[in-house]
Amino acid sequence: MRLAKISAAFVAAGLALPVLAAPSDAALEKLLARMEKLEARNADLEKEVKQLKGENEKIAQGLDSPRLSEQEPELTVRLKAVEKDALNQKKAAKIAEGLDGIKVAASLATVAQHANGLPKDIENGSSQLNYRADISVELPLKPLGDINHKLFAHLRMGQGLGLNSAFSNLGHFASAPNALAFRASGLDPDSSVTILGQAWYQAAIPLPFLGFKPYSRETLELTVGKMDIFGFFDQNAAAGDEAKQFMNSVFVHNPLLDAGGEVGVDANGFQPGFVASYLNYFNKAEPWRLSVGLFGTGDKGANYQRSLSSPLLMVQAEKQLKLFGGLTGNYRLYGWNRSQGTDYDGNLNKHTGIGASIDQRVGDGIKLFARYGKLIKGELPFNQSVTAGVEFSGSYWNRGADSIGIAGAWLESGKGYRTSTASTWLDDKQTQVAYNFTPQGAEKLTEIYYRYRLSPQFELSPDFQYVTNGGGNGDAKSVKVFALRANIAY
Repeated sequence: MRLAKISAAFVAAGLALPVLAAPSDAALEKLLARMEKLEARNADLEKEVKQLKGENEKIAQGLDSPRLSEQEPELTVRLKAVEKDALNQKKAAKIAEGLDGIKVAASLATVAQHANGLPKDIENGSSQLNYRADISVELPLKPLGDINHKLFAHLRMGQGLGLNSAFSNLGHFASAPNALAFRASGLDPDSSVTILGQAWYQAAIPLPFLGFKPYSRETLELTVGKMDIFGFFDQNAAAGDEAKQFMNSVFVHNPLLDAGGEVGVDANGFQPGFVASYLNYFNKAEPWRLSVGLFGTGDKGANYQRSLSSPLLMVQAEKQLKLFGGLTGNYRLYGWNRSQGTDYDGNLNKHTGIGASIDQRVGDGIKLFARYGKLIKGELPFNQSVTAGVEFSGSYWNRGADSIGIAGAWLESGKGYRTSTASTWLDDKQTQVAYNFTPQGAEKLTEIYYRYRLSPQFELSPDFQYVTNGGGNGDAKSVKVFALRANIAY
């Protein structure tokens, strides 16, 4: 009966003729064995399919639940782990995207100074220690079309006035041998506070306005707020950072603007202002810029009381050049005008001055700098100044991160000041004696420092300053200032 059924099946499949042509029990038995194997395999496959369906259902149920369970399939656990990692990475990417462009800088500088040549009983002694800490944050804002804009904030704190008060009492023109000295609390050294030194907004507008930004090669920058004027005018790559380079203020900035007080900043060295700057970089290797600034000055103007009553007007033209085989140099010319500047005798008068700031690399590790300032109208204790120097990279002695700087300053006393009399102190056998003298000539100053890098964030700098003809007094004792500066910056 079974053989008949099989034969009928072959006939139905069109295979009856070959089978009937040579029928044998052996062939049929083989065929039956293979059919039994196929039936067993089909049964196993059905079981596996049912098992897979059950596992798929468990996986689906497990994926629908946010929780992990010991009874869940391993695949579900692994998928959830991968999903969690992917979500964490996505969150981190969003945070990084939100922080993109934010710049944070922090530094802590400490200076120990000792002076030889000061009166023995001078106030606060001839040795001083001070520190200053700075934190700045630059926060980019969401662009307004093609306009990029940002906020900048700068916090400053510190204690100790260094030897600045001693030099000021001596009548020296270079009255700040320690430009790092800072104390916001004024006279009370125990009440030093943190101040918001700078807080300004800047918009960078590509030109021509409403043009195609990728083709723009001109930018108009508008900045308004409380600021450090020297971040926008009188910059210098070799002499502009008292935490790393020269410490005497006559080398950090133009002496007439800083030591002469022409900028008219508040008690902490800042002031409100507005700066408009045009940057042209059609020649990317040698761009140029024109800047105009209006700043509040004086006792009331710099601290937001009467900021616009007698402002300081600054204008500057700067050009970057590639000289000496393509080495970078920056050349700046500027002028200023104050409707109510303060003369050496305390009278208010209109002040007008001009200045220049130059820094130029002349070798792989040599950078020259020079500044010039002249007061055209007005009378300060000194009306003309020249500073110049050089910075050598330590690569010449296998210390590439180190550097050594040497500079000199010449501060010529003003005509009106020379025709007057001034007071100074002499150390006459431990007794302070005040006497009048007629200023003449110029005060001269030399400074040398070595910056030694201990790590990318930590540097030590021994520093030496030598002052002669202090205050234009040819009889004044020479003063030597020794210092050690430690600077940690991130």
